[in-house]
Amino acid sequence: MELNIRGDKVTVTKAIKDYVTEKMHKLEKYFDNERTIKATVLIKVKNEEQIIEVTVPTNRFTLRAEEKHVDLYAAIDLVVDKLERQIRKNKTKLNNKYRNIIQVDFETDFDEESDEELKIVKRKNIDTKPMDEEEAMLQLELLNHDFFVFKNVDEECVSVMYKRKDGNYGIINVK
Repeated sequence: MELNIRGDKVTVTKAIKDYVTEKMHKLEKYFDNERTIKATVLIKVKNEEQIIEVTVPTNRFTLRAEEKHVDLYAAIDLVVDKLERQIRKNKTKLNNKYRNIIQVDFETDFDEESDEELKIVKRKNIDTKPMDEEEAMLQLELLNHDFFVFKNVDEECVSVMYKRKDGNYGIINVK
């Protein structure tokens, strides 16, 4: 696996690079051809927290995880564990989805975890009223939700406003 390790407001030392490389190589056992995998590791510092973002694009899907911790090495351990859980949890779904296409990039000779199958447990119908983005932002704050669906009068479509981890807002327009 080829790693691109970058630092944002932090100097990535040889010790950090070596530790990230060692931990990320644990994931190679899940890929058929790990030499073609190019992972991006971004290490950031925000206040007291060390943030590590890892993106692993493959031919058919992308794995991504982010972790925050006051200790950088603990954050690295957490993010690698999270990626490994993603691979193990979604192994069956990925193999079923890509069975008739081309062989999936994962080695699947490990035992499946007995995680319960995810399912839809609630369905909700909503009536949306036309509003602008400022009113939608106010509604999102008043409802104290992470997202809000509305008819966007400015874009003339249905939009989803969501609160980002950095405290700002994002909008997804459905045309």
